[in-house]
Amino acid sequence: MMIEQQISELRLELKNACDAAERRQIEAELQLAEAELAVMLAEQDGAIDAEPPF
Repeated sequence: MMIEQQISELRLELKNACDAAERRQIEAELQLAEAELAVMLAEQDGAIDAEPPF
């Protein structure tokens, strides 16, 4: 739930970002948060294995 809240807040920040550098930083943080959420959901669904391969 926290990651979803973080994504929502980053999207709001992105809408209000003034300069290009700030937008790029927020976009990068948003992409990372969305990727984390995707991994978490895949682990829950059993689509990927959370254990290291070794």
